[in-house]
Amino acid sequence: MVSTSWELAKKVRIDSLKMVARAGASHIGSALSIADIVAVLYENILNVDSKSPISQTRDRLILSKGHACVAIYAVLANKGFFPAADLESYGQDYSFLMNHISHKVPGVEFSTGSLGHGLPFGAGKAFYAKKHHEKWQTFVILGDGEMDEGSNWEALMFAAHHRLSNLTAIIDYNKLQSLTTIEETLSIEPLADKLKAFGAMVLEVDGHSHQELLHAFKERANQPKVIIAHTIKGKGVSFMENQVLWHYRSPSEEQLKDAITEIINA
Repeated sequence: MVSTSWELAKKVRIDSLKMVARAGASHIGSALSIADIVAVLYENILNVDSKSPISQTRDRLILSKGHACVAIYAVLANKGFFPAADLESYGQDYSFLMNHISHKVPGVEFSTGSLGHGLPFGAGKAFYAKKHHEKWQTFVILGDGEMDEGSNWEALMFAAHHRLSNLTAIIDYNKLQSLTTIEETLSIEPLADKLKAFGAMVLEVDGHSHQELLHAFKERANQPKVIIAHTIKGKGVSFMENQVLWHYRSPSEEQLKDAITEIINA
């Protein structure tokens, strides 16, 4: 089971790199850090169907850190939500694959870009499902720098108050944001203690361990769940790992070739 998610994660990383390089776009470091998270979700956890992407019974996944959209576009193409050839149009004029995630893409629930919107929206979705006795689950992927936004903490209070056990938030804790480290920008520690104080069940995992992610996703409690996924920005490409400049930089043709070779041989 997990071996197939590893293969999917590799495909997500390679396709993400190709999209960003072709478009001369940004945010490849952010996409690489969540590749394992989205691979485990789509391979092992989410109840979604590429043949019926708006089925009422589907699970909802919201990418709140919308700048990492290429990772979601890549996984959706690899799971058959739209033709893989469409990835080549990413970031081009008139393409439905925009530079921040768009609900116009089959399989995408919500357009995001401005940070701090995904979790409030996800909490609303989870509240609706609970009120109407629906069995589908809501998952929200957030950035660690995004936790500077007060709207996330208000959403957590709302979710805890209504015991939204059908809501799972995953924080991509790669310790870097747009210009420098999280610690230098605005410290969010002690993060786990803060989340628990706001009424969440908190699990901390290696965000690149598919076994740990799988176990955390399957944990159940009578309250909202937050998974702190400790990740590496740029994971999988050694010269991009833990380098803040890859928040905005696009790889050259030679760097793209080297990055893909490294991922294939990993």
